[in-house]
Amino acid sequence: MVKRRLRARFGWMPLEEMRNKVVLGHTALALRRFEDAEVRRLVATLPGGQRPKARVATVVLTYKRPERLLLAVGSVLAQTVRDQVVIVVDDGGGLPELPADPRLHAVSIRHNINVPGVGRNIGIRLTDSRFVAFLDDDNTWQPNHLQVALDRLDGPETGEPRPDAVYTAMRRLLPDGSVRDVLSVPYDRKLAWERCFFDPNPFVARRIPDLHYSRLRRNKAVAPKEDWELIYRFGRRNRVEHIPEPTVDYVVNPDSYWTPWELTS
Repeated sequence: MVKRRLRARFGWMPLEEMRNKVVLGHTALALRRFEDAEVRRLVATLPGGQRPKARVATVVLTYKRPERLLLAVGSVLAQTVRDQVVIVVDDGGGLPELPADPRLHAVSIRHNINVPGVGRNIGIRLTDSRFVAFLDDDNTWQPNHLQVALDRLDGPETGEPRPDAVYTAMRRLLPDGSVRDVLSVPYDRKLAWERCFFDPNPFVARRIPDLHYSRLRRNKAVAPKEDWELIYRFGRRNRVEHIPEPTVDYVVNPDSYWTPWELTS
């Protein structure tokens, strides 16, 4: 009875995240120290020991998917928005030979930590930009993805305040390349109480203090994930909008975690 009342008042996923912070909070302390140390070490490996600067920084997180990584990076470099820096963050699995492009930088974490939030935070902190975007190594963007997002984030006023972050619609593909569905759900923080309709791959945001991922160590049994935590926390104080144009191709990998969304268009 008490649990049902709490769920009705606060939502299932926020309650689970509160529990995660209590049970797993200790894991974030060591991971924050690790993240800080890696940023200090890795920034020295970048050209001139400086964070590369551009209008938008794209963080590509990877672990032992060399062929897919090349496709992902290729889709980022092929964006119509040219004023960008791309940072590939390898979670200790090794990197293939990447394209020779002055906008592209690659770093390897000292050893595999399997905490996506920490890897993405490292990528954010190793770059300098007005906007930040994210792509995982098994997904790709359409060439207009960044342009669609930045047209709303940085475009002319439309009578409404510009958002602080946007996420586009996303095609989910089966391993054979066929389209499973299209995820296109308008942003609704209350809806996030019970469902996760968000993924970082279509997400583009202003570089503001709230743009950082949870450092809790979450295994496959832990819900919600760090992507849900980011959008729920970010939306508390910042304006988030959905753009219903599909610009991301997301491969459903049966061997890894993926959200079984039911809300589709």
